[in-house]
Amino acid sequence: MTTTITLARHGRTPWHEGNRYTGSSDIGIDEVGQAQAEVLAAHAKEHPPDALYASDLLRARQTAGAVADATGLEVRVDARLRELDFGHAEGRTLAELRTTDPDAAEAFVRDPVAHHLPGGEHPEAAAGRAERALREIAARHPGQRVLVVCHNTLMRLVVCRLTGIPLRAYRTVLRGPDPTATTQLSFGPSAVMLDHYNQAPR
Repeated sequence: MTTTITLARHGRTPWHEGNRYTGSSDIGIDEVGQAQAEVLAAHAKEHPPDALYASDLLRARQTAGAVADATGLEVRVDARLRELDFGHAEGRTLAELRTTDPDAAEAFVRDPVAHHLPGGEHPEAAAGRAERALREIAARHPGQRVLVVCHNTLMRLVVCRLTGIPLRAYRTVLRGPDPTATTQLSFGPSAVMLDHYNQAPR
């Protein structure tokens, strides 16, 4: 029996412009992000999931809240779905990091897993907790459709982990998903299939 899990990135935040690392910083969505959340909510109302989950960070809960209002579903919060902590890079851009710590920035670009951002969570650990969360959700909802609102880097890491893409390639093989774009995974008895990636809700 296959469970379909659709990952949706949260709506835009004030730190989206300039691509600032938001990570574990608890930033809410802005007006554009709220409008994006409403589009995702309208899509969910037209194609209703059986269950709705979200990261515990505000931007994910706000986005999922719009879906909950449209569908009547309860938002189930799971902290394992939160974005990884980017340490000293939180609130900064890669360009700023290249100015203040060029060696760390260059090492990160070469291999973002072996040389993850200073002071931040190890990507292996983030991929592991996200995989455990999604597998538990799939087991909890056999044969159902589940919508999970989470985060840019976490989505790329867990897609790599579940589909066999080397984790160190998450920045080069998978582009960062757009706000409220969806990525769908099918959890079958013996394998996880990637159905689509970074698809805009319509």
